[in-house]
Amino acid sequence: MLVDTHCHIHESTYPLATAEVLVKAREAGVGKLICVGTSEVSSREAVEFAKQHDGVFSSIGVHPHDTKDGYDLSLLARERKEGKIVAVGEIGLDYFYTHSPRDVQITALEAQIDIALKNDLPIIFHVREAFSDFWPIFDNFKGIKGELHSFTDTSKQLEEGLKRGLFVGVNGISTFTKDESQKKMFSGIPLDRLLFETDAPFLTPVPFRGKVNEPAFVRNVAEHHAQIRGISLEEIAAATTANADALFALN
Repeated sequence: MLVDTHCHIHESTYPLATAEVLVKAREAGVGKLICVGTSEVSSREAVEFAKQHDGVFSSIGVHPHDTKDGYDLSLLARERKEGKIVAVGEIGLDYFYTHSPRDVQITALEAQIDIALKNDLPIIFHVREAFSDFWPIFDNFKGIKGELHSFTDTSKQLEEGLKRGLFVGVNGISTFTKDESQKKMFSGIPLDRLLFETDAPFLTPVPFRGKVNEPAFVRNVAEHHAQIRGISLEEIAAATTANADALFALN
């Protein structure tokens, strides 16, 4: 079995019929998936979607782009169990774009980390061109469990994450990147720290470039990484599913 640890098929703007998407995911061997919130609205949609579907879980949080609009996660107290909320995220810092001011992003990140720790939940981190600010903030807290979502940074930043006990989420980017340093970094992620994701509808992997991404395509990500590591799909699927279950307590 495979797990898509990060998708956005719950959002009202997702362009495909979700009933069909879920059937295709099961047919591809994807037994579980996490719908990840990016705003207050998206988080509520994730919770409601997870409640309606077996094998679907939710994560609530406000993406750094959207922090200027608020980051109220009070639904966590109301929906923790029924909404199958397994993480806080995606949260973090994004300095590639400036949709929200940096100081607002930082304040929101700190507040949402605090919420996750108080509720003993892992965190899905989005960090883009901002590790110089991110690591000092991270290190101000104790007991963080989580992952670096859609990780494409350097081997140095990978090591920084690994020494802090974080898991590493990889998606379709890893199947089509031409950057040799990225390829080397991806192959160097320890198997016991590797997670697979789609980030659907974005970042569609080879050979489906140009199509809307969906959870079934996490199988293609897994096949790619099995090939570059010289192991079977079954072995990498078992390892990454165990990692996802361990981090997010999927049951």
